[in-house]
Amino acid sequence: MKPRARVENRSAFERIVAEAFAPVDAAGVAVFRVAFGLLMIWHIGVFFASDRIAYFWIQPHLLFKYYGFGWVQPWPGDGLYLHCGVLCVLAAFIAAGFLYRISSALFFLGYTYTFLLDAGRWVNHTYLICLFAGLLTIIPAHRVLSLDVWLKQRPPTQTIPACALWILRLQIGVVYFFAGVAKLSPDWLHGEPMRVWLLTSPQPAAVLRFFRLPPTVYAFAYTSLAFDLFIVPLLLWRRTRVFAFSVASAFHIMNSQLFPLEVFPWLALLATTLFLSPDWPRRWLGRMLPARNAKSQQRVHPLSARRQTLVVALAALYAAIQLLVPLRPFLHRGGVEWYEMEHRFSWRMLLESHRVRAYFHVTDPNSGTSQRIAASAFLNPAQWHLMGWRPDLIVQCAHYLARLAPVSGPRPIEVTAKVEAAINGRKPQLMFDPTVNLAIEPLTFGRPRWLLEIHEPLPDLRPDPTFNPFTQAAEQSGGHQTPR
Repeated sequence: MKPRARVENRSAFERIVAEAFAPVDAAGVAVFRVAFGLLMIWHIGVFFASDRIAYFWIQPHLLFKYYGFGWVQPWPGDGLYLHCGVLCVLAAFIAAGFLYRISSALFFLGYTYTFLLDAGRWVNHTYLICLFAGLLTIIPAHRVLSLDVWLKQRPPTQTIPACALWILRLQIGVVYFFAGVAKLSPDWLHGEPMRVWLLTSPQPAAVLRFFRLPPTVYAFAYTSLAFDLFIVPLLLWRRTRVFAFSVASAFHIMNSQLFPLEVFPWLALLATTLFLSPDWPRRWLGRMLPARNAKSQQRVHPLSARRQTLVVALAALYAAIQLLVPLRPFLHRGGVEWYEMEHRFSWRMLLESHRVRAYFHVTDPNSGTSQRIAASAFLNPAQWHLMGWRPDLIVQCAHYLARLAPVSGPRPIEVTAKVEAAINGRKPQLMFDPTVNLAIEPLTFGRPRWLLEIHEPLPDLRPDPTFNPFTQAAEQSGGHQTPR
């Protein structure tokens, strides 16, 4: 009776720590590790096959930078090709569980480097890959299906602490939940931009006619909203788990066919398997995995109580960051005009269809001469296609032009921008104050004073896929439409 009394007298935090380090089967996380490595080989291999390495990072005259990371620059010469080749090798090592700790850490650092090279190439799935790669560096995901175990470089244990599994579940759960919260907006509930995504998807004419119907648009929009908000609770409840996983599988496979989301649907589907029972691979794969025995369930070099407490505290801190950062768009007043600025790190996906026309006016105040320069004159199509009306990228363009422009006197070059955007079918509207000299505006985290508010109402739901708020001449000079 005394041991039981000691357990009952433990504090709530001590019970949380005990639950966090309770052993669970490592098979499910091991399969995630293997599939993640293979998926990364395919993902990076696409960059080689389509020569995106040169197009995205070597050929551009200007690479946009995240705040505080202006020092991250491309490798000289063919260094980026070698870098990506090494990433493929490291991904293969992760999949094989070979030198796992070193391989996962180097892959995390190497992939994050490519992520930081150009802020203009922000895509949600590249950020998610960085997060998963970082988590894999600290999670013992190599205790099953691993060359390290086979080569006797790891003790024969087939369990991991429960907190290792739950932090991975939290990561994909945050993506689902905040993607749903972001859809609770007037535009999405009005059917925009789902209408555009459906009508521009590469489907047969008969399917597009079906997609053109307003009830179809609303059905897709509200189904996607409900899926994002409720899929995690349904996956966590054992009675609905198999049904929810089947729905998630169909959802992501359909998205991969309808929208240009690249690796994201497959990465999300892979991460969703983490909600299944931790030992699901043993029941599904049978003899391909070794059976667990009592000895394999024993902990190997368990952490001291102090270190366990530290791990739980760090996990709680990580969870708090992942839960709080996506809330920042709700801390300030504003509508769709702010979406582009606060799009990053918030899991706001496919929320905007926009056409942007951007011109910069470069003025030498010493001579009074002024020149109008279109964004497409110094950015490649991929860059100005993704630039949108993000204020920090517009400021970096202005700083770039100010550095290059010849000056005829002591007064510095002035750069203003005229940026018009038609968001989710609205009429074009100026996004920035065209009188502000952006050449002297600093890069900040805060909202700029020169970003204008949008008062243009949403139009009625249109079935016309050729609707274009700009003239053809405007499109040729820099107008573009971008899926988010």
